[in-house]
Amino acid sequence: MEKKIISTADAPAAIGPYVQAVVKGNVLYASGCLGLDPKSGILPEGIEEQTKRALANVDAILKEAGFSKNDVVKTTVFIKDMNDFGKINAIYAEYFCEDNPARSCVEVAALPKGGLIEIEVVAIK
Repeated sequence: MEKKIISTADAPAAIGPYVQAVVKGNVLYASGCLGLDPKSGILPEGIEEQTKRALANVDAILKEAGFSKNDVVKTTVFIKDMNDFGKINAIYAEYFCEDNPARSCVEVAALPKGGLIEIEVVAIK
């Protein structure tokens, strides 16, 4: 079974020695997505805008690989401040409105580039 590297200009490029996502067989493993704008590389202000952008980045990677949000079976959400959980949850619920995946959500001390949220996903076709 061959490993396929996924890369799209519609999501931010990797900022280290990793790739946006890998597909092996029928499983996609996406690296954590910050809320960076893929064109400018700038983080928008506030948790709501960063959450929306992070999910848009996830969506772009899924689409590039031929997957959809309905194929996502597990997410891990890293957040800078657990007090933002309610705001994040509301936006997340709109994105995964039909078929919610399993999820872990953890507060972390810091995220790359000063981000407030990072989301990684596993999807299966």
